[in-house]
Amino acid sequence: MEATVRKTKGYVLRDWLMSYLFLLPAFGFFLLFVAYPMVKGVYISFFDYSLRDFNFIWFDNYISLIHNDTFLKSMRNTLLLVVITVPIVIVFSIFVAVNIYKKKEFARSFFRGVFYLPAVSSVVSITVVWGWIYHPNYGILNYLTSLFGAEPISWLGDTRTALLAIIAVLITTSVGQPIILYVASLGNIPTSYIEAAELDRATPWQIFRKIVWPMLMPTNLYIIVITTINTFQCFALIQLLTSGGPVYSTSTVMYGVYEQAFVLGHFGNASAMGVLLAIVIGIISIIQFKYFGSDVEY
Repeated sequence: MEATVRKTKGYVLRDWLMSYLFLLPAFGFFLLFVAYPMVKGVYISFFDYSLRDFNFIWFDNYISLIHNDTFLKSMRNTLLLVVITVPIVIVFSIFVAVNIYKKKEFARSFFRGVFYLPAVSSVVSITVVWGWIYHPNYGILNYLTSLFGAEPISWLGDTRTALLAIIAVLITTSVGQPIILYVASLGNIPTSYIEAAELDRATPWQIFRKIVWPMLMPTNLYIIVITTINTFQCFALIQLLTSGGPVYSTSTVMYGVYEQAFVLGHFGNASAMGVLLAIVIGIISIIQFKYFGSDVEY
């Protein structure tokens, strides 16, 4: 009996070691390229770190950011991007997914491919296309508005329209994955629930609010959190289309991190901005998990 127990423990230990050996490559990659840079970034944020200096200055970088008008404007722009983009992406994705799901299999696959195409396309190529659309002289958007007698607009060069133009691009590149996930999740809702509601003469809105929406809650949580994080980290569109201009009207925190670190060489300031952004994302994600993460009772 004792020998059997020792043999069983040996098998368990061997399986435990084999499991962690298989995890080791991914875990090593995570430590080297995710965990270490995060810890290093927090460490650098307490230093006046540039190409010439490396002096410990406690919380001076954070204090200077709080009083930095450019950073505060970048944070405001970032929050505006999130507040406007995320709800539009969620509502539009659900609307499209519900209508796609009602179609036949061929049409459903076609529309899923059409909407998912921007999500798998290069950000640079998408940005080049949108740059042409927004061009003040030969852009197609000004051409269309001129048909109604409107004057040409510098969409990316005007502080009144630049951020809205970025939001439009961001929405088109963000709806692909949510639509695919919502279509898949709609297929997991038992048709008997909807049929029973229809027999009870429930309206389409009542069916959606009482049956479809609650059963989509796990998908909602994932999409809302991921879309929020991706929007907070918006950088490539800003750099390629406006470089934060005009007059920092489209500058975001992520673009500010890039500018401080790789343009101005202020790595301590850039690290402090990254830490503050991570804290804001963490707080908002916790709130989203609290609100949308409750278990759904079926």
